[in-house]
Amino acid sequence: MKVILLEDVKKLGKKGDLVDVSDGYARNFLFPRNLAKEATEGSLKQLKQEKDALAKKKQKELEQAKELAKVLSNTTVTLKVKAGEQGKLFGSVTSKDISEALKKQYNIEVDRRKIELQEPIKSLGSYKVDVKLAPEVDAKLSVKIVEG
Repeated sequence: MKVILLEDVKKLGKKGDLVDVSDGYARNFLFPRNLAKEATEGSLKQLKQEKDALAKKKQKELEQAKELAKVLSNTTVTLKVKAGEQGKLFGSVTSKDISEALKKQYNIEVDRRKIELQEPIKSLGSYKVDVKLAPEVDAKLSVKIVEG
């Protein structure tokens, strides 16, 4: 019997997969637990439409990420911080600080978890910071730390 999985099922498949299982397994395990539904003509059409919609949504998100990457690559964020002698900062600049500065200065929202710092910035100067916007889309953001 062919069924469409409604949830991920261990050793069988992921949500939305069309799999072939025995009649008993489908009737006694998958259907009562709402893990699958029978693969009828209508449900197959619905599955195809859902997959097409999901693909379009992912494509749109990817295009938006590429646009944002172009903008970020040409952007310099300036952070004013208190510093001691020889340009050492009191504290450090983290990805959260950079994210908030982007929002404040350019009205661009980037999640702090997407800003990749090897370690917090602890001295004055200019830095290039990686921003991972999507699985295949990266941008280099210029961050300038000045005494303020």
